[in-house]
Amino acid sequence: MTQILRNTNKSEGDPPLPARTRWAILAVVLAADVLDLLDSTITNIAAPTIARDLGGGPALVQWLGASYALALGVLLVPGGRLGDRYGRRQVFLVGLTGFVVASLACGLAPGPVFLVVARLVQGAFGALLIPQGFGILGASWPRDQIGKAFSLFGPVMGLSAVGGPILAGFLVDADLGGLGWRPMFLINLLLGGAALLAALRLLPHDTGDGTARVDGPGSALIAGAMLGLLGGIIYGSEHGWTGPALALPLLGLALFAGFCHRQRTAPEPLIRPSLLHNRGFTAGLLLGVVAFAAVAGLLYVISLYFQQGLGRSPAGTALGLVPLSAGIVVASIACYRLIHRHGRRLAATGLLIILTGCGYLAALVANSGTGGWALVPPLLLIGLGMGTCFGTIYDVTIGDIEPSEAGSASGSLNAVQQLANAIGAAAVTTVYFAAVGDGTTHALLVSLGAVGAAVALCLCLVRLLPRAAPAGHGH
Repeated sequence: MTQILRNTNKSEGDPPLPARTRWAILAVVLAADVLDLLDSTITNIAAPTIARDLGGGPALVQWLGASYALALGVLLVPGGRLGDRYGRRQVFLVGLTGFVVASLACGLAPGPVFLVVARLVQGAFGALLIPQGFGILGASWPRDQIGKAFSLFGPVMGLSAVGGPILAGFLVDADLGGLGWRPMFLINLLLGGAALLAALRLLPHDTGDGTARVDGPGSALIAGAMLGLLGGIIYGSEHGWTGPALALPLLGLALFAGFCHRQRTAPEPLIRPSLLHNRGFTAGLLLGVVAFAAVAGLLYVISLYFQQGLGRSPAGTALGLVPLSAGIVVASIACYRLIHRHGRRLAATGLLIILTGCGYLAALVANSGTGGWALVPPLLLIGLGMGTCFGTIYDVTIGDIEPSEAGSASGSLNAVQQLANAIGAAAVTTVYFAAVGDGTTHALLVSLGAVGAAVALCLCLVRLLPRAAPAGHGH
């Protein structure tokens, strides 16, 4: 939290804002975070419907899951730096305006390529929008009261995680005005437009710091590297592992090598080189990439199985995933107070629960291929495991870094989590589509096996993490 309160333009002598204004500013920041959470998850539910409508096939399903997270992850750290340089209010307004316009483009997309590009733009503006929120709150709330503001993030994000996919599912099934899936993007014009009007009126003015630097070349290199990797995975899964499917990842690796060199030489690198010399941080970074990629892909293929294998509607699929979402929320809240006592053991426990839930689900599907209420216990178990280790992994990862590195470490880890989501959406769905020729049940079982192997690898890495999170740090 000290990082959040740092570098604000509110001086100690400034009179505090009225309580009503502070709560209204909090509502605007929360609305922006809710919009981001909703748009990062809604395509999990609607992707099959969108692909049928636009004719994009499996490649569109994969890009829909990866594109938003890719742009968000690549630009999240630069987005925060732009807020430092040009002022958080200004960058927040630009980000929110662009997000709303990109949502309109998504809702009106005439074809699959247009939609994927619009999702990339939407994620890019989300990366401008999201990093500014905590700094705006730090400039608006007295330090002795800001805890009240932050205490609302958990419940609001939890309700959004459960309710967002349900809303998306019902909007798709309702087929409002014959528009099918499009209203789930167009609703952002109403929600985002209201937040934008409120932001224009309420957000405090700040001047920014003209000396803050943004590593544009580094961002471009990692963006190219990720596009090459994901493009190769998705192209290869649909067209076979020949020419472009092999050339694109090789290009991505070359650009990633350039990114690594840039991080050693840039005046303000996206990731401080000293962090990568810390064994605990590096192990946590790798563990987080594998774990978050695995569970992001798992959520996607379960949604595909519900719709393609069990014949559920988007709304039925969203309701079927409620136990998993509820498990995430419950475990995240329950583990918040346990992280400092149990540290990396809590992360290992969460991974073991996920592994058990995947095994339970696989056994259930293999033996009966059933749906309905029988799927509730394994999905709840997977959700509890995810909620147990989601925040824990990265809280523990920064357990033994220097205080001066905390801001860079937290920003880097948040960005890497989004990139892992993009990788997982592409990689695990590639496994699913490669096996779906033998039936959706077989495809789900193979995907569960791949996810289980990834989680088992993560369990081997847990012992390399620091033993505990730093004092006073909470996810």
